[in-house]
Amino acid sequence: MNEIPTSVLIIALVILIFLSACFSGSETGLMSINRYRLRHLAKSGHRNAVRAQRLLDKPDRLIGLILLGNNFVNIAASFITTIITQRLWGDAGLAAAAGILTLVILIFAEVTPKTVAALSPERVAFPAALIYEPLLKVIYYPLVWPVSIVTSLILKVLGVSVHQRSHQTLSSDELRTVVNEAGALIPQKHQTMLTNILDLEKVTVDDIMIPRHEITGINLDMDWEDLRDQIISCQRTRLPVYHSDINQTIGFLHVRNVLKLFFMDQFNAESLQTIIREPYFIPEGTPLNKQLLNFQAEKRRIGLVVDEYGEIRGLVTLEDILEEIVGEFTTDPISREVDYYQDADGSYLINGTATIRDLNRYLGWELRTNGPKTINGLIMEYLEDIPEAGTSFRLDTFIVEIVQIKDNTVKVARIKQATADANTDPALPQE
Repeated sequence: MNEIPTSVLIIALVILIFLSACFSGSETGLMSINRYRLRHLAKSGHRNAVRAQRLLDKPDRLIGLILLGNNFVNIAASFITTIITQRLWGDAGLAAAAGILTLVILIFAEVTPKTVAALSPERVAFPAALIYEPLLKVIYYPLVWPVSIVTSLILKVLGVSVHQRSHQTLSSDELRTVVNEAGALIPQKHQTMLTNILDLEKVTVDDIMIPRHEITGINLDMDWEDLRDQIISCQRTRLPVYHSDINQTIGFLHVRNVLKLFFMDQFNAESLQTIIREPYFIPEGTPLNKQLLNFQAEKRRIGLVVDEYGEIRGLVTLEDILEEIVGEFTTDPISREVDYYQDADGSYLINGTATIRDLNRYLGWELRTNGPKTINGLIMEYLEDIPEAGTSFRLDTFIVEIVQIKDNTVKVARIKQATADANTDPALPQE
């Protein structure tokens, strides 16, 4: 070593520091690369992505190779630095040289390359994979394998299996975050649709169903001429058919098939029975994502929601679920009825049958949704009584005034956001 020129040793030291930077940066690049994008690129035939994925499938070998190489070049750099220092300044400069080498390695071989690799992992990981894969095949058994064996024994004692392949999975909340942060990669409307699909599991048929008292159906016990007029003027395409009461539903009728009977002059009780399809019932509380699959499996587009006693609570259609994903798209005039109207003072006149979810969605409110589904139900639950018109009270951050009561239900209510003064108004009951 004494016969090697100092200039050569300095060049070797620079090369070793450069190799240390390569090992450090490639480690960060390979470990921080997006595994989902890597898997996509590998399936698309990207050769470097395939190599990187093969390396990451056995992380113990990869880390062993990188650390072995990194420690080797760092130790060699320290050894060469010691020789150069002794030649130039003698033993007195060893302490200063150690500090300077530590600072150089920290800046140029650790922080800088790792920062670059973290910001652009693919640009670092793919070239590194091109070198590491053949290098690992050459030095695995003589050098990396013994280290891996000892490491595996230690991990086994700690209860960690290095042979268990790690699969990254995303929860629905994490996937929602990924979609929302996609930016311009996914159009805003598509982002909304994707997040709505993820939210289907949190919404049940109870939240979107048409309440029982609003269901339009065909009562076969009606006068035959009245029944005919009802079908002709009906704005629905599929109607439940029942005797006397909706709980005695015998099936569903498609208006298109009834019109065929009109044109063929065969509209009678016997022919009507032939085009009635058996009813389809949905248990209350069924999540929308499950019900969407159920509709598909049963080849259905409409069903009746029933409670634990078999009583019909409402009606749900396939279109209702799809609108939860893509938004309102129907041209049905009934569906376009407005459940709320904004007054000049900023308050809203709201029908008692308006659903809380729709108000929260369209008005940006945060009314509680873990109980009743309609404004009427929310008011009744809060007051635990049937209020009189003119009653005012505070509900969370809202001031509610009962405008109209009909048939023991809240027909119309006025709701507005509470102001700072309203928070201390003694005339308003506090929750």
